[in-house]
Amino acid sequence: MRIHIIVCLLLIVIGIMTAGCTTNPSAGEGAPLNQTPATLPTPSAQPTENISVTPTLATGDHYLQNSYSFDNQSEPTTETVRIADPSWAISYTILPLSDNPKNCWFTLTVTNLDTMKNQTFTWTYINETFQQYPMYTTGPYQFTMTGNLVNVKLDVAKRLP
Repeated sequence: MRIHIIVCLLLIVIGIMTAGCTTNPSAGEGAPLNQTPATLPTPSAQPTENISVTPTLATGDHYLQNSYSFDNQSEPTTETVRIADPSWAISYTILPLSDNPKNCWFTLTVTNLDTMKNQTFTWTYINETFQQYPMYTTGPYQFTMTGNLVNVKLDVAKRLP
C-alpha cells in the first residue's frame, strides 16, 4: 500500500516537472516563465543598415518613374500626373548621400488636385530605404518632394491584382 502512495506521489511530481510548473531558482521569486534568457546570441561582426524591403504590391503601367537628387534643403521638386486607375501605388527607394545618415531625410506630399486633400510621407535614417503605399482614388495629383542628402527613385504605378 505504501509503495502505491510513493509511486503516485512520484508520478505527480514528474507530471508537475514535465508540465513546466516549477520555477527556475536562478530566475528569482516572481520571475515570468517566458523571461528572455540571460545569454543572448552575439551579433554578426558586420551590422546591416537600411535593409531594403521586397515590394509587397505588384505594379504595372507607370504614371511616373523618375530619379531625383537632393543635395541640400533646396526648393521643392514638383510633378503632376493624372491617375486613371483607382488601384495604384506609390513606391520609392532612398539612397543616402552622407556618411552620417542622421543628416539624410526625404518628404513626399501627395495632393489630389480635385479635392485638395493631401497626404505626406516622410523618410529618415531610421526607416527602411524602400517604402510602398497603396492608393485608391483617381484624378490629377501633384507630388511635391523635398529632401537633404538623398537620391530618390520614385515610382507611381497602377497596382496589379
